[in-house]
Amino acid sequence: MPQTEPNVNYALGTLLQHSMQERSVRSEHTGLLVDRPGQRADNLITGPGIAPVAVEAEFTPAATVLGDAASRLGLRVSGEHHPIEAAVALRYPAELADAVDLDSALSSSRLTYALLHQNGDRFPEEGWIEGSPSDLASLISLASTPQQAIDQAADVLQQGIQRAADLLSGIARQRGPMVRAVAEILGMEDSEQTRRMACAVVANAMIFQERLSGMHKEVKPLRLVCGEGVADPKELTLNAWADILRINYWPIFAIAKDIMEQFSSWPAAVLLAELRETAQRFDAIGVNNAHDLTGRIFQRLIADRKFLATFYTRPASAALLANLAVDRMDDADWGDPGAIAKLRVGDFACGTGALLSAVYEQIASRHERKGGASADLHRPMMEDVLYGADVLPSAVHITSATLSGVRSDVGFNLSRIYTARFGRQKDDTVRIGSLELLQSSSLLTLLNTSDPSLRTGSAGEETAAEINAEFPDESYDLVIMNPPYISNSKHYGALEGVTHAAFAAFGAAVEDQADMSNRLDKFAAGSAYHGHAGIGSAFASIAHRKLGASGVLALVLPFTAINGSSWEKFREMIANHYADITVVSIAANGKSMCFSSDTGIAECLVIARKRDNGTPAATRARFISLWNRPPTRLAASEIARAIKANGPIRRLEDGPYGGSPISVGTSAVGEALDAPLNLQGGGWGAARLRDAAVAQTAYALVNGELRLPAAPTAHRLPIVPLGEAGRRGLDSQMFISPAHAGPFIKAAPSPTSTYPALWNHDAENETRIVCQPDAQMRARQGMEQRASQVWASAGRAHLNREFTFGSQPLAVAFTERESVGGRVWPNVNFDDKRIDYAFALWGNSTLGLLCYWWRSTRQQSSKATITIHVAETLPVFDFRTLSDGQIAFAQEVFQEFLTKEFEPAYLADADPNRALLDRRVLCDMLGFDDDVYLGVRRLAAKWCAEPSVHGGKPRPQGARFVA
Repeated sequence: MPQTEPNVNYALGTLLQHSMQERSVRSEHTGLLVDRPGQRADNLITGPGIAPVAVEAEFTPAATVLGDAASRLGLRVSGEHHPIEAAVALRYPAELADAVDLDSALSSSRLTYALLHQNGDRFPEEGWIEGSPSDLASLISLASTPQQAIDQAADVLQQGIQRAADLLSGIARQRGPMVRAVAEILGMEDSEQTRRMACAVVANAMIFQERLSGMHKEVKPLRLVCGEGVADPKELTLNAWADILRINYWPIFAIAKDIMEQFSSWPAAVLLAELRETAQRFDAIGVNNAHDLTGRIFQRLIADRKFLATFYTRPASAALLANLAVDRMDDADWGDPGAIAKLRVGDFACGTGALLSAVYEQIASRHERKGGASADLHRPMMEDVLYGADVLPSAVHITSATLSGVRSDVGFNLSRIYTARFGRQKDDTVRIGSLELLQSSSLLTLLNTSDPSLRTGSAGEETAAEINAEFPDESYDLVIMNPPYISNSKHYGALEGVTHAAFAAFGAAVEDQADMSNRLDKFAAGSAYHGHAGIGSAFASIAHRKLGASGVLALVLPFTAINGSSWEKFREMIANHYADITVVSIAANGKSMCFSSDTGIAECLVIARKRDNGTPAATRARFISLWNRPPTRLAASEIARAIKANGPIRRLEDGPYGGSPISVGTSAVGEALDAPLNLQGGGWGAARLRDAAVAQTAYALVNGELRLPAAPTAHRLPIVPLGEAGRRGLDSQMFISPAHAGPFIKAAPSPTSTYPALWNHDAENETRIVCQPDAQMRARQGMEQRASQVWASAGRAHLNREFTFGSQPLAVAFTERESVGGRVWPNVNFDDKRIDYAFALWGNSTLGLLCYWWRSTRQQSSKATITIHVAETLPVFDFRTLSDGQIAFAQEVFQEFLTKEFEPAYLADADPNRALLDRRVLCDMLGFDDDVYLGVRRLAAKWCAEPSVHGGKPRPQGARFVA
């Protein structure tokens, strides 16, 4: 007898309930929809603190299923606080109608489904997601987040914290010492940011108190301890918090209690009244995950962001990284709480805990899909599995509160979240936070507030000064981090008192900065750390040290980690010690190209498994270029699943055919490319690509082969590193820096200068290949002889070291007189001076631009940089192979272009003068035919469409492709 849709709905409900033990799945029920009691939902998923999700299903072709699902949106469900915000339109495969063993057939079937949201969104935008019933359960879990309520709660929380901070600023003007005492508890200097953080900590505790009052009869609600008419709200609130601490919840209430104890009765009453109203309004909205919201708000309040370079990992980005990372832990038994308790996960720059929270969610989700209950995991996750450290006490509080609140009804003892010592200590030594782990398996920390044994006194008023927390080497199954990026150099030299920017936080004295920097250099010797790469490379080295064999590395890093010269030791570490390497980047611009909330630079995710003794070293990696960053945790989950499901993928060496598409539904979200790790120059260039064919052409080109998209044949082209064809000039510091015995002083330009220089970028001066010097060098008195020696490096050809494709036309500039090159225009010299002309023509042609782009860093929207040392590896045509006739012809062509104006490089495809230059170089100088010329022009269009080239800059009206 054929299976009916209700039969399949009941069977699906059973499977979903097995994968969602802590939610209620009701199939084919009537009377649940308040406004439409006679209608039945195929399946309705409800639970405490979530928004109900309706699943409407039909057999394929399911002509009306989208309309049925949409009709459920906005409806209220009997007994539920939130309306239905999301509904699933599900298509059953037609063959299920003939299934004999329905449960078995449904379990192994591939369902197709789409999610509709109350705001009108459809996910995916086009087509259908394909997945198993377990995959559907994961989607439903994410879709049940009451987004409207969360947005409202976030506004309430942020506004309330700001109002309280404004009150605290007023209190500070009258009673400054008590406010400064609060800042000291947080380990910071008193400032507006610190006051906002203090209020966030107290608000978080009050929100938790209101929730706990409904779970523990001994916990009093806010209205009884600090409500209107209460005579002494401070005393009653502190007593209530002491009662809560006797139950547990130390991560949430210990620091909040310490803060509130600093205030006398009147200031305490004022703050408690404001924050009580905020907490009660928040609680009335009905959002469970209050602590996570506090974390999201808190990231905007972090002090010393410039020097700590602390940026909040967006929840969707954290979900993507955690999903890909936890998936690599394929030896774990996710159905066994005991096996999970033996795992070790570390984040030694945990900030507000976004990544640890995402890992917790991924582990809990996998456990639930195996039929387990998340309540069984909470104690082992808090006591045994999750390790975190940070230098900000307030950030550690938020991390602890976020993790603790995942199951606020389940207690635990000692947690593993610590505040690492930073700066000058009482014994006159210095500590460098988690970076101490570069040379140690233990970390001197402030107290662990989740352990009552570390606090003394009847009510825990006094705190232990410090403890040694253990982080054993080679013992972690997963290390996941978004470490600070700042380099240990004087990046902010304009700021007084900053000599080592990585250690300038918290008002550190110049001497302290130097001592901490020296300590880092000592500890990091032999590691992947490089000062110019930044302390992110030191944290990567810590991760490597802590991971055991087959452990998983998961990092959010600046994009320069995969192609910057200062990150070379990091890339060597990955290639030599890891396997199964995936690099994820975003081919977008502005904030959309980063995984953190507001770095403003391109970032990447690096996921890899540490080799054991039997695993060979990696020679290749998978490079995933997403076209946009994941907008939601749901999108991140499906993108991760699409990445993992991606089978054999096209290689970088396969030719200009593009990468393998990554799709959610029928919507392409990016491309995957398999590429070698031993690329010329040391960088991994196959990333942040909108069209992988551009990279495939560039790779072939730098290896001496011109392989153009859609071209039937390839051509040999002699390409060599610039350092082999010629010589790059001196670094600008060798001219003017006293530290490098620079013999010159830079001065304003003069038409009769003895030592002219092309020093800076000047848009008006750089539209033609021939540029006028914009500065001059004047020899320092007594250094005339050295000036003559240094001047010998001068020449006419100059390479652009900081090329903004969106505004600058030239990769190579030419000066009629020999000139020295400044910071952005170093010299390039050739034994045969006539080659200067050919180099200027080649460098500004489409193929020259492509080579520059391929070798440069692409961390900013349309700005590509090349260090003075990397310039030696820049791929260029081997001009030594040109005949005398070709060299002479290059000089003639050069004269033709003396007065021609070029458009910025991002318009190379629409620039008639660039097109003419391509023809002169390719056809007239090198002898290629029109087919090659037209192929290069099509390549120019592809290159100009890359986000790292146009930088999001709109094309001018009327800009059209020029063949």
